[in-house]
Amino acid sequence: MSVQTQAKLRHEPIKERIASRILNTKQELLAGGIGDEIRDLLEQRGVLVFPKIDFTDEEQIAFTKTLGTFAPEHQGDPEEVSPITTDPKIAGHTANYLKGSLYWHIDGTSSEVPILGSLLSCRKPAPKGTGNTGFSNTYAAYDALPQEEKDRIDGLTVRHGPWATLFYYDPEPSAAMLKQMQAIGDRELPLVWTHRSGRKSLVIGNTAHTVLGMDVMESSLLLNELRDWATREEFTYSHEWSVGDLVMWDNTGTMHRAEDYDHNSGRLMVRTKLEGEEPFA
Repeated sequence: MSVQTQAKLRHEPIKERIASRILNTKQELLAGGIGDEIRDLLEQRGVLVFPKIDFTDEEQIAFTKTLGTFAPEHQGDPEEVSPITTDPKIAGHTANYLKGSLYWHIDGTSSEVPILGSLLSCRKPAPKGTGNTGFSNTYAAYDALPQEEKDRIDGLTVRHGPWATLFYYDPEPSAAMLKQMQAIGDRELPLVWTHRSGRKSLVIGNTAHTVLGMDVMESSLLLNELRDWATREEFTYSHEWSVGDLVMWDNTGTMHRAEDYDHNSGRLMVRTKLEGEEPFA
């Protein structure tokens, strides 16, 4: 009997409302027979951790394909892993753009259909005690809101734009840089995403800049209040990286951020992504 027919998904919770640790072997994961179970668990838990699984680039690509459709980093790119680092010696001119990843965000708020999920492997961690990746379960955060708060925010629309992330790490960007970022565009997205499953999640983060129908002060306060709520201890998990770890997260119901570290440390991750399957609604 093959590994594929024998394998069962083995996992344990890391925290009550977010994150589980996967205990299967590399061989079992690559066989593909538990891909659907992993997908189901990901939607329930938001974050899955595969400690020291030590995937090669080729194995990470193969594993990603067991879970759905591989999403290239850029349209037309070949199927390959993408290096993720803010080290200017490695990332070059993209290092500054990636500094926005140090603040809570959801990937793909500029897209009609955001990516389903990301898979991140550690090639070189930052010095111990720095460079963790934080995650926030925005399904769980919405579920735990008082009913009166749910009633207040359901139906609201928020404008999102990558340009808004600039002001998190550069309070006085040049007009040329701001214009370049604003050229990417803005999108109007629901503050509360009602998924096809019927579950609801918050669509917030550092690309969110304006709640339609509110004045500037009221809008900013609401977005900050919801971010503070969603990033409380009970809804968040901070992963301390070791070489060979792989972490995947549900991008449709999870915010994430890289926690600060020395950008000259050589911290290096590689990423693959799963193509989106559901538009914001």
